[in-house]
Amino acid sequence: MKQFNKKQKNSLSSSSVKLSKWDRQYVWHPFTQMQEWEQEDPLIIEKGNGVYLYDIHGNKYLDGSSSIWVNLHGHRHLTLDTAIQEQLGNIAHSTLLGAASPPSIVLAKELVKISPKGLTRVFYSDDGSTAVEVALKMAIQYWQQQNPPQKKKKMFVRLDAAYHGDTMGSMSVGGLPLFHERFRPLLFSTIALDAPYCYRCPLHLRYPSCQTACLDPLEDVLSKRHDHIAGVIIEPMVQAVAGLITQPPGYLSHVRALCTKYDVLLIADEVATGFGRTGTMFACHHERVTPDLLCVAKGLTGGYLPLAATLTTETMYEVFLGGPEKTFFHGHSYTGNALGCAAALANLEIFKKEKTLAQVRKKSRILQALLKPLAELPIVGDVRQCGMTAGIELVKNKETREPFPLSERMGYRVAAECRRRGLLIRPIGNIVVLVPPLVATERELRQIVNIVTKSCRTLC
Repeated sequence: MKQFNKKQKNSLSSSSVKLSKWDRQYVWHPFTQMQEWEQEDPLIIEKGNGVYLYDIHGNKYLDGSSSIWVNLHGHRHLTLDTAIQEQLGNIAHSTLLGAASPPSIVLAKELVKISPKGLTRVFYSDDGSTAVEVALKMAIQYWQQQNPPQKKKKMFVRLDAAYHGDTMGSMSVGGLPLFHERFRPLLFSTIALDAPYCYRCPLHLRYPSCQTACLDPLEDVLSKRHDHIAGVIIEPMVQAVAGLITQPPGYLSHVRALCTKYDVLLIADEVATGFGRTGTMFACHHERVTPDLLCVAKGLTGGYLPLAATLTTETMYEVFLGGPEKTFFHGHSYTGNALGCAAALANLEIFKKEKTLAQVRKKSRILQALLKPLAELPIVGDVRQCGMTAGIELVKNKETREPFPLSERMGYRVAAECRRRGLLIRPIGNIVVLVPPLVATERELRQIVNIVTKSCRTLC
């Protein structure tokens, strides 16, 4: 760590006091109870390098959440830094409304190349929520512009405990009461189905391969109400914010088959699972599924800049061709931002040069082995993993699977202990979530798991 003389230390101390004061005085943080925040010294991250973050006091932390799922190749990656600097030499941003730009054109071509077969068109937006908003609006307008129009098809089917973002449309297809319930009067109605939560499914305890049981409710709804259903929206393979809930093998491909059978669109929200997180470029690749609409964001730029995209098929695209009334009236001021697109192109180049996907598959097996002993701890009920993501569910009673009351804040307490030991993670209730950068080495993965293990033992 860099050494400072006495004068420099005093200057840094004074600066950190000011920043801490100003943060508490002016900033409103997301998903944060500000009354608690204002009573503590804020964690202010100043620098990053590789899988490490550094606060204003020089403390070093492993970035165990990839800065909330976005960072893939580590902080300050030379290829990404250079791409953004070079793009600045041309232009930072120009509108895509009635104009185009080289980075957005080339990126669209590359995204189509790496996406599930059949997705041919790219619509840019700003983040995961807006990518989902685009997909929902496209789906509704698609059915309205059929010949004859199918205006009755305006409902969406979603999974319980789903999280698709925080804008009005994305909240409507979400299912986390803590986040969404107070806004319910503003949201449109949806059809909610139980998620395939194997650890807490009574059927799964008796029949470990119970994909059919998971899908029966979906088929029942689609068979009876498909004339009114525009689409089914799911997070493929893993429900992220629900607590890293992994779906049983075959579930995704069966959902695709049911959507095709009943003429309903499938929307795949890969905001969290896309770009190598699960071991393939997109989670849909695991079961060779092509959705009608694919939403991507987070890792699209390697964790550098906000950029999102909604991909769709030529069949859907062609329905929007014709007179002005068929235009898709949606857009954002920074749609297709040149800096973001340049970063995204560099991100995809890193995947090729560093053979990232092969590395992720290898590291996923290492992570699986490292996580296995955690299941023996008294407060660990379930350890689930998909690629470079893992959820560790903490329980009060292993035998009955009784969860800790949320008032005990067990996940938060484990995360706080991890921070004291040099690891930054973000729990989801009683779920300890690990989402390390894809570039993390075996040694760094071992450090992360060791810190989590010691922290859980401390709280046992």
